[in-house]
Amino acid sequence: MKLPSLKLKDKFVKEKFSLGLDIGTSFIKTVKLKFSKDVIELCGLTIELAPQLDLEPALKKVAHTQDTKNVNISVCGPATVIRYVNFPKMNAEEMKQALKFEAEKYIPFATSDVNLDSYILKHDLPDNKMLLLLAAVKKEAINQRLKLVENAGFNVHAIDIDSIAIINAFEHNYGHEENLKDKAIALLNIGASLTSLNILENNTPRLSRDIHIAGNSIAQKLADNTDSDLKAAEQLIVNAAAENLEKIASATEAITANLAKEIRASFDYYESQSSLAVSKIFLSGGASIIPGIKEILANLVGMEVEYWDPFKKINIAASISQEKLKPIASQLAVAVGLALHP
Repeated sequence: MKLPSLKLKDKFVKEKFSLGLDIGTSFIKTVKLKFSKDVIELCGLTIELAPQLDLEPALKKVAHTQDTKNVNISVCGPATVIRYVNFPKMNAEEMKQALKFEAEKYIPFATSDVNLDSYILKHDLPDNKMLLLLAAVKKEAINQRLKLVENAGFNVHAIDIDSIAIINAFEHNYGHEENLKDKAIALLNIGASLTSLNILENNTPRLSRDIHIAGNSIAQKLADNTDSDLKAAEQLIVNAAAENLEKIASATEAITANLAKEIRASFDYYESQSSLAVSKIFLSGGASIIPGIKEILANLVGMEVEYWDPFKKINIAASISQEKLKPIASQLAVAVGLALHP
């Protein structure tokens, strides 16, 4: 979960590079980080359209632009599960053995059909328990993603789940913020087809959920409202001309109202088990920059909503324009979290 500190023997240790590859519904995004001494630097990024009917040529195009072929990738959606479980306190080897028999109590898949992983979040719960993050991904989904990425010319170094990558990126950049200490906050990443919600309590993740209301839902609502097709509606949102802002806002509010209900239900569930209430939403994702969505969401949920910067504590190479990076930074949270695995 947490990026380990770099252990360097001396100042002449060779620089290390890490490439995060986020294959989304609408875009393929890469973030390349350089690890040297005690500094992490953004030294490259790409955003490429992702034609869902034939992703491989687009991935090959991205691979062709990279001077490193080792990548960290992720999966999301119904083939993935994240659970937070109170488990009897035990060591890593005992836990590994116990999970083989206990995991099916917590995941909706047969353990033979998934790859399982776990991470101890808290060792010191009452009654000799510990808090465990349990992650499962269907083997079929992993194999499909591996085949796609490897056929494009990449070598896969690590596989993650989108939500965990987002949590890692946030933890790296905001994990030591004093104003978040002893508070519960939500990370909301609105993509094209999926919104991921993660609740962190005092910087420890406690709830993760995927919601199938996202940017495409807003575009479809706008298409219905304007008697146009989906592609035309998407262009209206991207261009966001002044004369279309009211139409965009109307579609956005209608869909975001449904999203807000799901968010509030998740908050209620979390708060029923915690002494803390969620106090703030941190927003990211490609669809999070739809005009007005932040303000509409804040009004509907009744709390502060703020964009967060996945590069806040990452140096930016001189070759990268910070002016150009700023408006697209929110789209790169997953890719940053992936690249933070050195």
